[in-house]
Formats: sequence, structure tokens, C-alpha cells
Amino acid sequence: MIASLRPLSALFLAGLLAACASSPANNLGQLPRTPQASIEQMLQQAADSKPEQANLLRLSAADQAAQQHDIARATRILEQIDLNTLQPAQQIFASTLSAELAMARKQPKSALQALQHHSLERLAELPIEQQIRTQLVRARALEADGQILAAARERVFIAPLLNGQAAHDNQESIWELVSSLPPQPATGADNDLNGWMELARVTKSAPTLEQQQAAIDEWVAKNPQHPAAQQLPDPLVKLRELASQPLTRIALLLPQEGQLASVARALRDGFLAAHFQAEQAGQTPPQIKLYDSSRIGSLDAFYQQAQADGVQLVVGPLEKALVKQLSEREQLPITTLALNYSDATQEGPAQLYQFGLAAEDEAREVARRAWSDGMRRAAALVPRGEWGDRVLDAFRQTWQAQGGTLIAAEHVDQPVELARQIADLFQLRESEARARRLQNTLGHNLDAQPARRQDIDFIFLAATPQQAQQIKPTLAFQYAGDVPVYATSHLFTGAHSQAQYQDLEGIRFCETPWLLDEQDPLRQQASKQWPQAGGSLGRLYAMGVDAYRLAPRLGQLKALPESRVDGLTGTLSLNATQRIERQLPWAEFRDGQVQRLPDSLN
Repeated sequence: MIASLRPLSALFLAGLLAACASSPANNLGQLPRTPQASIEQMLQQAADSKPEQANLLRLSAADQAAQQHDIARATRILEQIDLNTLQPAQQIFASTLSAELAMARKQPKSALQALQHHSLERLAELPIEQQIRTQLVRARALEADGQILAAARERVFIAPLLNGQAAHDNQESIWELVSSLPPQPATGADNDLNGWMELARVTKSAPTLEQQQAAIDEWVAKNPQHPAAQQLPDPLVKLRELASQPLTRIALLLPQEGQLASVARALRDGFLAAHFQAEQAGQTPPQIKLYDSSRIGSLDAFYQQAQADGVQLVVGPLEKALVKQLSEREQLPITTLALNYSDATQEGPAQLYQFGLAAEDEAREVARRAWSDGMRRAAALVPRGEWGDRVLDAFRQTWQAQGGTLIAAEHVDQPVELARQIADLFQLRESEARARRLQNTLGHNLDAQPARRQDIDFIFLAATPQQAQQIKPTLAFQYAGDVPVYATSHLFTGAHSQAQYQDLEGIRFCETPWLLDEQDPLRQQASKQWPQAGGSLGRLYAMGVDAYRLAPRLGQLKALPESRVDGLTGTLSLNATQRIERQLPWAEFRDGQVQRLPDSLN
């Protein structure tokens, strides 16, 4: 078939080359254009053409292959072209295409390297279409490389060149970028970028929907000529809609009988305490109607009754089986904040949000904190069973995604086995042990004290208080007492036991703000009425408080994915599957006391 293409007429070739070239732009040379010819035809004619014409044809063929998503072929064709033989316009085109291909291979650093070619200093002399194409791929590469502010700056610079859907999409991308950044001061003389940053700051700093809307309106009034003032980003338009529909009636769906009744009481009391606090602060909180999930005939019957009662939001259920049923539905008649999680693989309907005290959140928190503290190689001690497997998986995934190494993991069960497991964890590799024995025999190391492996930076620990109290002494016995231990909250009872704390000396652990901040007014008030709220049950009271605080802000968290709610179970955010994730503060057992640690830098 290829042979039949060779005798192309001179007229066809002339038309092909004309289609491949734009008019000269000063001394920059011609830009390739995609002609009405196949990749095979262009490559065949390139083989029979003069070098300059051949370059244009090969660039067009590579571009066409890229448009057809044949990344490997486009890359091979582009590699046949010597960049140094091209004119500046073609060098810019080739560098841009090379960056696009690198991004298709998920290699943003390679893309940015391609865009550092000296020819791009003359990008502004090329047609607008080429400028847009080059700058958009640079913005995408910067974002993928984690250079969020630089990516936003690039898109702000591009914005005046765009119109229609491209302008809208670019503006939405700018908002997504700046709203993901932490608050920071103005960034120089770029007024448009500074305006975007200020809009993100005032939006995120307002605690309620009403205050958020007021802050946005005030910003618009002060910056009427800013692009975002003339057309608010879609998430802020959504916020305006939410602010116009205040939450006035909530259904609290919890079991009043059965095994979960005591858990439900703590959640209910925390929820109502937050409601009462809002009333005392002069707010007009929504009405709350209690429903007993242990007595409902079916979820359909419950939702019908809730709709008849004018309910706008359901908080609950608590029972995992009921949450699983909800997650299997295509949609729900009323937006629902479940107080438990369905299976991790289930997405759930758009109206379902899920919130709980997930141990996986704490495992991820340990991975983030340890990495921030400079740790790179971990060992893990977790309970035997399904719960321990889930916690270990969550830790492993986050730890390895950051670049950390999990050296080993042990599943602890019986106390009598714990000493052996820790000994197995820290014993030297046989090759290292032989080297140590040889070194001692030759007299090179006169200190014959038993040694342990040195390739573990820290231990990730998920354990009960009783298990944790055995671990530190056992580590010391195995000459590993100096190895840092980072733990989940499950080792902390909330009780002030100096003797117990001394057995946990040096362990760092994440914990809810409720149990770490005894001066919080709501905790103090709740503890006076329910003394058990100051102990380990306090986490459930805190969850009830946070469920109340989340209720009016679910739409806000969905519209602004980078938004956070400062709760008493942690700093709360919404992930892509509409599950609430918690980021927790840290403390350390030190000299028989619990000492709050500064927040990490990351």
C-alpha cells in the first residue's frame, strides 16, 4: 500500500507543503500545520524532500500522531528531527509538542525541561494560537510538578488571550489552583493574580455560608474589573445558591436500643450540646427531630416520613448495615450524613456523605507526620485481624505514595508473643550478624554488646493501651529503646494515669482536639453534665459535635474541595468519594504527662 503512494504528483506535493506551512513570521520561519494527508503520506514525502520541507512534514506527522493519541509513534517521529536544524518557530513548535508528549507519559519534569529551550524567548512573536498552546502545556506541567502558584500565574497570564469555553475552563482552573494554596501575601505587581489569591483567602477564612457569601460580595464590590468579579467561578456560584437555601430542619437518625445504644447516646448528646451552644451564641440553629433507627420498618418508610416532616438533611444512621444499604442506592430523596462508613469500594449516591472515627484516617496521619519529621524507613506493629489489616493498608499506601519504605510489619496478638515478635523485627540480618561476629573476633570492635538492625527509622504502632504499655519496655530490652514510635490514638484512654504514661514514655500519637484541649468551652460544659465525656468516650461526643458543625457545610465542602472545618475530632475535609477525612493534632508522653506537640510544617 505504501508503494502505491510514492508516485504522488508534484501538484499534490506542492499543496501538501503549502498546507504544512504558515506564512513567514519575521525571521522566525514557518510553523507546521496539519494537512489533509495521512501520517504515512507525510513521512513518505519527507524522505524525498529537501531538509527544511522534510522537517515541516515530520513535525506535522508527529503532531497528527499525537492528536490521534498515538504517543509512542509521535515520540519516535519527533526524535528523528534535529532541533538545532530547525528555525525558531519550528523549534518552539517541536518543544511544545515534546512537552505535550511528556505530559501524556505523566512526566511533568521532562515537559518543563522541553519548554526551557532558548527559542521560547520569542514565543510572543508567534501567532496567538501557538502562544496559547505552549503556555497551556506549561501550566499543566507546573501543576503536575507541584508548582501550584507558578501554574496559577501562567494561567492568569494566558487568560487575556482566550475566549469562549477555553476562557471559562482556564478561569475554573485558576480558581482550583489558588483555592488549594495556603493563605499567603500578595505576590508582586500582578494585580489579577493578587485578586485571585485574595478572593480565595476571604472565601476560606469565613466560617459560615452566610459570612462566606458576604465576604465574596464585599470582594466583588472592591474589585469590579477583576475577571472573577465579572464571572464568578462555578463553585462560588454554587455557594451563592446554597446560601439562599438555609438549613432549617434536621433529622437525627440513631438507634435508641440494642448494642449501639450507648454509642448513639454519646453522639446524640454531643450533637445537642453543639446545638445548644449555637443558641447561646445568638444564632438561629435548625430544628432537630429525633428518629429511632432501631425501630424503623424500612429506610424507604423513614425517608417518606422525614419528607412529610419537612426534613432537609438526615444525620445518621449509625449502623453499618444501614449505611451499606444507602450506599447501594442510585440516589436518596434527602441529603444524608451517615455516621459510619460503607465498604471502601462503594462510591454511593451523590446525596450520601459519610463520617466516622475511621482508624484509617489516623494511619494516614501517622504517615504524613513521620514523613514531615524526616523519617523514611518504617516498621509496623498492628493488631492481628481485619481491623489491623485495614489500618496497615492505609498506612502503607500513604507512606509509600510519599516515597517511604516499609521495612517490615508484625501483627501482634497474644502478650506472650509480643517479645518474640519485636525480637524478630529487630534482629540483624544473618549477613550483618556474621560481619559483627567476625569484627569482634578480630578485635576490631571490643564492645561486644548485642546489636540490632539499624535500617528502621521509626515504628508505626496501632495497639490497645495494654499492648502499648508492653511495647516500650520490650523495645528497650531488644536494644531498640531509642527507635521513635508513632501511634494512633487507640493507646490513649484519656485517663490521667502517671504510672501508665511512664510506660509509654516517648511515644508520639495523634489524638482528637477534644481529648487534647481540656480548656475547650464545649468540652468543659459537656464533661460537667456527662463525666464520661472526658475519657475515651469523649471521642464520640466530639463526633456528635462535629456532625452538627458539618451539617450546614456539606455543600460548601463539596463546592470548595480545599475547604476545611476545624472540628473537635480533627481538621475535617471531604474527599472525592464524599467521605469526611480527619487530620489530627499530635502529642507525646513525656515525664508522665501528655505534652501537645507543634503542628508539622506539611
